[in-house]
Amino acid sequence: MKTTKEMIQGNTIWAGLNKPEIDIEESDVIVFGIPYDGSVSFRSGAKDAPRALREITYTIAPTTEYFESIKDFKVKDIGDVEGENRDELFRKTEEIVKFLVSKNKFFTMIGGDHSTTIPVMKGIDQGIDEKFGIIHIDAHFDLCDDMDGDKLSHGSTQRRSLELNHVEDIDSLFFIGIRSIEEDEYEFKQNNNINVISASEYNQLGTNEVIKRVKKKMEKFNKIYITLDIDCLDPAYAAGTGTPQFGGLTSRELLDLLKGLFDLPIIGFDVVEVAPNLDPALTSLFAARKIITECWGHQLRKQGSGL
Repeated sequence: MKTTKEMIQGNTIWAGLNKPEIDIEESDVIVFGIPYDGSVSFRSGAKDAPRALREITYTIAPTTEYFESIKDFKVKDIGDVEGENRDELFRKTEEIVKFLVSKNKFFTMIGGDHSTTIPVMKGIDQGIDEKFGIIHIDAHFDLCDDMDGDKLSHGSTQRRSLELNHVEDIDSLFFIGIRSIEEDEYEFKQNNNINVISASEYNQLGTNEVIKRVKKKMEKFNKIYITLDIDCLDPAYAAGTGTPQFGGLTSRELLDLLKGLFDLPIIGFDVVEVAPNLDPALTSLFAARKIITECWGHQLRKQGSGL
């Protein structure tokens, strides 16, 4: 079995798009993993996603579902962020992301549990000098102030974002696919006007209307980050995740949603909470692969149009 280092040094992963030899400046996207799931409140396994995902990317062609070629899209996978403990891991992640966004470099992060998005957002905050927006696609708000005393838990991701210098307030966030709420999140929601389209409301509105509403709210930002928890999908489409919630988005809804959202100025995105060990059929892993490569197609299409 190849090590992560051996995989990223070759160009077979990511549908043959990986170009380990090129400089960061030459790449169209920087990819990195954060193999950490020590902040979960229930089932673990998401730490294995970065490696497991790379292992299934050599089998696909560099094309999209719209029958487009993305063979000219230059991927540079810089491997996994490593650290002896969470503090070191998160600090290194902040520095990497700070550098990337300061260079206006589009990136993709593979989690890890949803706590791994916290240092990514902090890195964005440190690397820019303007307000930015966050689109949170998930079954959960992740607005808990803490979970069992842990303020960096996977259920506290967006509560921490509200402490950043360049996230103005709760109106800078848009939540999609939510269908669960914790007690302190309920209290927070009672006292704050949250931009949210629940999974139930999504079903009633339809994808086109959802995209329209998100664009209207988020178009004021020049920089937007998308964080995507795989449990936004119904467990029928992505069973391998730590805290699945019945009644989620379909795979078709999610793919169409992402296509529409990429009309916005997306600076990067992540896919988190994929736990390969929790699903023998690896549905969540294959879903993550499709999500990532389709989003790269949207980015390449945007680059080609000069948007």
